[in-house]
Amino acid sequence: MADAATSPYLVLARKYRPRDFTTLVGQDAMVQTLGNAFKQNRIHHAFILTGVRGVGKTTTARILARAFNYEDASGPHPTLDLSVEGEHCRAIIEGRHVDVIEMDAASNTGINDIREIIDSVKYAPSSAPYKVYVIDEVHMLSTAAFNGLLKTLEEPPPYVKFIFATTEIRKVPVTILSRCMRFDLRRITPEIMTAYLQSILDQEAIAFEPEALAMIVRAGEGSARDNLSLLDQAIAHGNGMVSAETVRAMLGLGDRARIIDLFEQLMGGAIGEALDTMRQLYDLGADPQTLVADLCEFTHLVTRMKIVPAAADDVSLTPDERSRGAALAGRLSMRALTRAWQILFKGHEEVARAANGLQAAEMALIRLAYAADLPSPDDLIAKLANQPAPASGPPPAAPLARPSGGGGASALRLEPAPVFAADPAPAPPRAPAPPLAPAPPAARARVG
Repeated sequence: MADAATSPYLVLARKYRPRDFTTLVGQDAMVQTLGNAFKQNRIHHAFILTGVRGVGKTTTARILARAFNYEDASGPHPTLDLSVEGEHCRAIIEGRHVDVIEMDAASNTGINDIREIIDSVKYAPSSAPYKVYVIDEVHMLSTAAFNGLLKTLEEPPPYVKFIFATTEIRKVPVTILSRCMRFDLRRITPEIMTAYLQSILDQEAIAFEPEALAMIVRAGEGSARDNLSLLDQAIAHGNGMVSAETVRAMLGLGDRARIIDLFEQLMGGAIGEALDTMRQLYDLGADPQTLVADLCEFTHLVTRMKIVPAAADDVSLTPDERSRGAALAGRLSMRALTRAWQILFKGHEEVARAANGLQAAEMALIRLAYAADLPSPDDLIAKLANQPAPASGPPPAAPLARPSGGGGASALRLEPAPVFAADPAPAPPRAPAPPLAPAPPAARARVG
C-alpha cells in the first residue's frame, strides 16, 4: 500500500496502452492484413501508418517492432501472437531497446538527422533480429531529408525495418509512399469506444452514468487518447464518480435536453422563450459559442435522422436526442433544416469574432426564430395562385372624407379617370435618300 501511495500516478492513456494486437481497439482491418502477411512470410520492409491524432499510430509501431523481433526459447521468429512476452518485448514496450530507434521528425527535420540513420543502417542489430526505425510525424521532414532517405528506403539491408507515422499523409512525397505499405487507421466508432471506456471504468471500480460516457465519446471524436484523457479529467472533476452533470460542467456543455428545448422554441418562432432559455444556460456556465455549436450539431442530427432514420440508433445519443430528434425530423421540412443550419453556422462565426459573445449569439437566435416563420416559396406560390384575379376595368375609387367643418354629404364623389385612346400606329420608316452624285471637276474648281 505504501508503494501505491508513493508511486507517481500513471494516466489512463499510458496505463491501458495496448501492448499487442488483441488489445488494440478499432483497427480490425489492419490487424487482419498484417496477420495474413506474417503467416505467409510476406513482411514488407517499410510501413507508413496514417490517421487522426490518438488512434494508435505510435502504439501500432511499437507492437510491430515487438512482432518483428519476437524471440522465445525456440529462437527468433516474427509473429503477431504476443500473448507471451519474448526476450526483447519488455525493453521495446518501455522504449529502451537499443535496436528499436524512435525519432520525432517534428524536432529532427533536417538532412543531417537522416544522415545519422543512413550511417547507422550499415551496422547489423546488436541483439534483436531486426533493427527497427520508427519515425513519428514523418511529414515534418524537409525535402532534402526525404530525398536523402529514398535510396536507403528502396533497398535497405535485410535486417532493417522502417515504420513511419503521420497525421498529414498528403504532405508525404509520393516517392516515399510508393516504397511503403500503407495502413489508414480509422476513427474508433462510438459503439467500440463506449464499450472500451466501460471496461476501463469497471477495472478501475469507478461508477459512471451512461449519459456521461456518451458526452465523452462525442467530444473525443474517435480518438482513443482523447477519450481516455477526457475520462481521466472527468474522474478527477467528479471526485471518483463520472456523472453527466460533472462532465457537462467540465466540457462547458449545455444540458442536451435544454438544447433540444431551445431548438424547438426557435423553430416554433417563440423568440422570447428562446432568449430566456439561452440566458439561463449562460448563467449556468455554458459558453455562448458552445451553445450555438450544440444547436448546429443537433440541427445536423435531425437532418441525418430525416434522411437516414437508422441514425437514431447511435449509442452516443442521449434518450432525449433519440426520441425528440426523430419526432422533429418527421415534423420539420428539409428546407427549414438547411436554412437553420446556414443561419447557425454563420452565427457561430460571428460569435467567435464578436467582443460580446452572448449578444452575437442572441442576434443569431433572433434571426433563426424569425426566419422559421417565413413561408416557403411553394407556400407563396400557392397563396398567390389562390388569390382572385383583379377586374378588367379600373378599380373603384375609394370615397374621401370631407374636411371637418363642412356641411353636406359626408364623402366627395370622384369622377372616373379619363380614358385615353391608344397611340396611333407608328408610320413606316422612310427609305433613306440616295447619296448625292459628286460634282464635276469644273464645278469643284469654280467653287475653289
